[in-house]
Amino acid sequence: MFATPDEAEHAFYEALEQGDYVRLMQVWADDDDIVCIHPGGMRLQGHDAVQQSWRQILDAGPVHIRPMSPVVMTSMLSVTHIVIEQVTVRTRDGARLSYGYATNVFHKGPTGWRMVLHHAAPAPHTAAEFDLHDMPDMLH
Repeated sequence: MFATPDEAEHAFYEALEQGDYVRLMQVWADDDDIVCIHPGGMRLQGHDAVQQSWRQILDAGPVHIRPMSPVVMTSMLSVTHIVIEQVTVRTRDGARLSYGYATNVFHKGPTGWRMVLHHAAPAPHTAAEFDLHDMPDMLH
């Protein structure tokens, strides 16, 4: 279905932006060896658990996320994208931006590149201004 991991990732964020649950789940691998961790959430493992979580999220409407500053690690059958996610929260007072980090892992299978992991976490507001290589060393 997706010829490259970039196509799969683009489809993932486009589906979130459009609130398209069906398209979003087409990005994910069909088997139970998938994992999703939403910011502040529990580790969800398996197709049913991941599917149910996204259905709940998208039932509330589209999610406006723009991936930025990708770091890409590639092997023959696996690609990892680590991105800064710019999240736009719309309120009656206007739009507010927040930031998160996400790790998206894609595996190549018989149906092309599919997502097997999405792990998102909050990031400091300055994440959009600095690449991790530009920030001072910090312990966590």
